[in-house]
Amino acid sequence: MTVTHSSEPSGLQERAAMKAEIFLPDDYRPAETEPFMNDRQLEYFRRKLLNWKQELMSQSAETIEGLQESGRNVPDIADRASEETDRALELRTRDRQRKLVSKIDAALRRIENGEYGYCEVSGEPISLKRLDARPIATMTLEAQEKHERREKVHRDE
Repeated sequence: MTVTHSSEPSGLQERAAMKAEIFLPDDYRPAETEPFMNDRQLEYFRRKLLNWKQELMSQSAETIEGLQESGRNVPDIADRASEETDRALELRTRDRQRKLVSKIDAALRRIENGEYGYCEVSGEPISLKRLDARPIATMTLEAQEKHERREKVHRDE
């Protein structure tokens, strides 16, 4: 068996090299007039997702610091109850953020795989306005509404 080595970079390396070349002006917004999910749009959403993830990670670090500082013993029962309620709220918020970071990572993987921006149910393009408002969206608005109606029916049973 003969193994040949190609001097061409792998597809992943090629995409990474292309990303480095993509210039996005600060005021760039994806437009319906552009080809859907072209390199500029993908780079725009990739950067948006990475910035959002960084913001969530910073907030998470602040939450941890706050929880460590508030670990003192409060003698007054009302103050202690209030502090425990605040702590529970912080932990719930942090759990939501953790789940959101997971969804952001999944969206970044879809960008890498060329699946970003397309509905996982219908395969149709997700509107740019929807993606701009919710860059982790995996369904078109119509598919999402249908999904939520089905969920509501099953919850009510």
